[in-house]
Amino acid sequence: MNIRSIGKALCAASVVAMFAQSAAAETVLKLGTVGRLGMPIGDAIEQALMPALEEVSGGQMRVEPHYRGSLCGEQTCGEQANQGLLQLWTSSTANFGNFGTALSIFDLPYIFKSIEDADRISSDWLAEKQCEIAAEEAGHVCLTVYSSGGFRQLGNAMRPVHVPSDMEGIKWRVTKSPIEYTLIKNWGAVPVPYDWTQLYQGLQTGVVSGQYVATPWQEIAKLHEVAKYYTQIGGSWSGNQLSMDKRQYDALSDQEREWLHTAADAFGERVRELDREWVAAGEDAIKASVEEWYVPTEEELAEWRAGAIGAWINAKGTFDPETAVRVLEEQGMTDFIAQLKEAGAL
Repeated sequence: MNIRSIGKALCAASVVAMFAQSAAAETVLKLGTVGRLGMPIGDAIEQALMPALEEVSGGQMRVEPHYRGSLCGEQTCGEQANQGLLQLWTSSTANFGNFGTALSIFDLPYIFKSIEDADRISSDWLAEKQCEIAAEEAGHVCLTVYSSGGFRQLGNAMRPVHVPSDMEGIKWRVTKSPIEYTLIKNWGAVPVPYDWTQLYQGLQTGVVSGQYVATPWQEIAKLHEVAKYYTQIGGSWSGNQLSMDKRQYDALSDQEREWLHTAADAFGERVRELDREWVAAGEDAIKASVEEWYVPTEEELAEWRAGAIGAWINAKGTFDPETAVRVLEEQGMTDFIAQLKEAGAL
């Protein structure tokens, strides 16, 4: 081999080595989620989380998303993160409860008065405080808290419902959530645990006659085709979170953690924007086809909130009362604070 050939070979080898070293230096964060493209969580991952992380890191870090539960369900994603099988995962704040109670405060009925209040407070000091607790107690670093569907609203196939007493005797579908079970029971309906995938048929056949589900999810499932009476009571916020296993998070460099938080902030901002649009579109679609979409008066809402106090009592010990009071005070909900204190919920 002549000198020129040897030089070319060494040059080629150097290029290969350089690219191999670059590829080895890249940090890939595998993300497991039940979200999908075409919905706020999936779209915000593609539109904000992934490009923001690649941009701020100069391509040194990237996210590898796995959608539609292809790797894991919400709780099992957290378990797989603990096992080092993936790094990032999303879930509802309720399902985060499998690892600790740090995010339980987001699930308290009527902790938030409106979508605007929920977005503002959950993206500010409350998420920061509760995520710090989650990192220590749950072994997961909560990077952002956001909504997936806004608030749950009541829909039923029987009759108009304006105040809790109008629900008396109606068989109402509930999840396995103790809070939801208590709510529906205290509002006068008959709580019936029932599978989500069979809910449309259950409403058709009368096995159940009502549901308490976030608006866009009701629209996707076409529940408004059989449940023609809706009541906008709000109450239960559909909180979600994006987390990373703490041991893997701690193994990152300071610079890598800074990149990750910047990307998570971009994701949180974008997912909230998309979620509001999703909620509005679902609400418009339902309103266009149902018999009634009722918005209670403030006096009637006070009755709905009073029925939620039992759920707060049942949840005692899972949230800090002083933190809850601060959240409610920031929204001017002094009457509700007084009711909760009188009942011994705070």
